[in-house]
Amino acid sequence: MQIDGTVALVTGAAQGLGGAAARALGDRGARVALLDLPSDRLDAHAEDMGGLACPADVTDEAAVAAAVARAADHFGAGPRIAVNCAGIGPAARIVGREGKLSVDLFRRVIEVNLTGSYIVMSHAARAMQALDPTATGERGVIVNTASVAFEDGQLGQAAYAASKGAIAAMALPAAREFARAGIRVVNIAPGLFHTPMMEGLPPETVEGIAANIPFPARLGDPSEYALLACQIVENPYLNGTTIRLDGAVRMPPR
Repeated sequence: MQIDGTVALVTGAAQGLGGAAARALGDRGARVALLDLPSDRLDAHAEDMGGLACPADVTDEAAVAAAVARAADHFGAGPRIAVNCAGIGPAARIVGREGKLSVDLFRRVIEVNLTGSYIVMSHAARAMQALDPTATGERGVIVNTASVAFEDGQLGQAAYAASKGAIAAMALPAAREFARAGIRVVNIAPGLFHTPMMEGLPPETVEGIAANIPFPARLGDPSEYALLACQIVENPYLNGTTIRLDGAVRMPPR
């Protein structure tokens, strides 16, 4: 699908992977709606790149529906591209010290990472189905964000890995469901990237993490995630799969 001139909706778009994806799509001529929790950072990023700030919580279905409708009204057309990057990654053992459980954390991670992605995908797909097909028969492309943790979950990542594994599992059935409408669904499973989750770690910790990455032996840059998201949009035969973007890393148990 051609990016130039299309409407794109990106979640988690204030910073990190989502911020880079929004920027890359905008640089290629897309009209971008940036969805994230309300913040000055979201407003500034949207203004800087000429996009539309759509403050919303991805777990709030009414807010997501309103954001999709606002984007369509502002740009004169619904989104043909949706990139789901909103997510959280707290870590906790299933049974911690002194028998403390992490059920509440599990529920929260599933709600944000999995249910939030499902809500956005649902409303974006419904909007795409109402659009006329392009010359290639496409109506839209949905890119969801899994993680290498869906295969290589580390100790303390049971909730995060479960949420990302479910996203990976959704790709094929969603792609099959939306095929008749000409909507593709593809997941990116990033490895270790320079994101706000990593920025709070000491430099020596980051160096130790990067040492386990075969090549390139460094953390990924969000622009590389954004590049793959754009390539997925532009390649019409990518559908129903999860692509690891990880420098060939395989995460150790801890």
